[in-house]
Amino acid sequence: MKINTAYQEKSKEELLAIILNQQSQLNQQSNQIDALTEMLRIYRYRQFGNKSEKSSPDQLSIFNEADLPKAPDKIIKADEEIHIAAHTRTKSPGRKPLPENLPREQRIYDLPEDEKICSCGQSLTHIKDETCEQLEIIPAKVYVIQHVKKKYACRKCEETIKTASMPAQPIPRSIASPGLLSHVLVSKFEDHLPLHRQEQMLRRIGIDIPRSTLSLWVIRSAELFKPMMQIMQKNIIDYDVAYSDETTVQVLKDPNKSFNSKKYIWLFAGGAPDKFCFYYHYHHSRSHDVALNFFDGYKGYIHCDGFPGYDTLASKSDDIKLSGCLYHARRKFVEIIKVTHAKEGVAHNVLLYITKLAKIEEEIKSFSTHDKFNLRLEKSKPLLDDLHAYLTDMQPRTLPKSPLGQAVSYTLNQWPKLLTYLADGRLENNNNRSERAIKPFVIGRKGWLFADSVAGASAATIIFSLVETCKYHGVEAYDWFRYVLQQLPLCQSDAEIKALMPFNIDRQLMKRQVV
Repeated sequence: MKINTAYQEKSKEELLAIILNQQSQLNQQSNQIDALTEMLRIYRYRQFGNKSEKSSPDQLSIFNEADLPKAPDKIIKADEEIHIAAHTRTKSPGRKPLPENLPREQRIYDLPEDEKICSCGQSLTHIKDETCEQLEIIPAKVYVIQHVKKKYACRKCEETIKTASMPAQPIPRSIASPGLLSHVLVSKFEDHLPLHRQEQMLRRIGIDIPRSTLSLWVIRSAELFKPMMQIMQKNIIDYDVAYSDETTVQVLKDPNKSFNSKKYIWLFAGGAPDKFCFYYHYHHSRSHDVALNFFDGYKGYIHCDGFPGYDTLASKSDDIKLSGCLYHARRKFVEIIKVTHAKEGVAHNVLLYITKLAKIEEEIKSFSTHDKFNLRLEKSKPLLDDLHAYLTDMQPRTLPKSPLGQAVSYTLNQWPKLLTYLADGRLENNNNRSERAIKPFVIGRKGWLFADSVAGASAATIIFSLVETCKYHGVEAYDWFRYVLQQLPLCQSDAEIKALMPFNIDRQLMKRQVV
């Protein structure tokens, strides 16, 4: 048998060093395989998994987090304190009564005359009525409004002819009335019915309106509302607490990018509580310049996620302070637990901290701004300090490129922004308000898939802004659109337009005009 002379000539110490080096390489490769495996699980979870962030109580650890220190006793105790028993929904007996404001049509059933005689020969006496109700629905009522303009002429000189004028219409020389326009807008942007489905629905009742015409009506209607968008932007800029988020959208005919590239819908929200607005904006890029242009001259706080563009925005203005989203950080740890089924370890411990912080926010939700500020300093700040110390201690013990290492690094990088909400009782520790406002657009996008042109995408942002602002202030969107589309062409000043905003509208007058 031949012996490898290269190894034969090496000393025992050199061979041991080679073995240790190879063992170190194997450990690194093993750790890399583990990290890549966890990343693959997380990507599969994001694509196909349950989007709920609730954790199952019977999850078991298959990740090597168990070797790391457990959560502090006070956090484990806090977890026990915030346990919420399952809620039992109490059902009232019988079905829910139908609304009293609905019109009723009575159908009376009586016995035949020969059955009103008892077997003993005595006539039966009416003692009471038994009433049961059914709900009936009639398809949409469609009718034609004929605008008759009286015309007069002078018989003597035969030179003067006068014709009565009709009120200004939202779309001149169009067959679309304010009611029809409102129906189209609300059906698409609140009920998420694409225009091609609306075209089919109209055809079923004998009306042939191509979707190209419906698209034109949406764009022309949106042009009428542009002055309102300026008012909403000013409301957001003039207040010192705002929100921002963005999501993707596909626009086929954008001269700045190819049809299959990503474009973005930006959401900006804010304003005083009684004039709160949602402002959607289309742009072909995710550049920080979009937010920079919108927030030009703004002074105050902006709730946002970890997108670096907001950091650039804040760096260009000393008057802007960013308030981060604790739940974006939480989501990364939830994903780890979902794919690893870990019941203990770093991810689980971090969730205990965040859950306790969320419970504090729930308890003080109805408190005054001043009380919120004080209670957060008293209860939330110590927890945040402990969480920061825990993450700082865990960071060197986790693989930097593993999902856990990335989650820890993300949270620590966002830490200054995550503490901002302690500075003002009006702030929130998350950006959920923006997330909830962007969700209707995402749901609608699943139905209509894309916008054909920039004009169509911009029109969609205008209508979405008004629909969501109406919903926030408890105004029925259809009634508001129908009334405003009648009044807006008649407005002569900014004051008249401001009076039509969803938060300023005279609801009684609107109801009377719509009915």
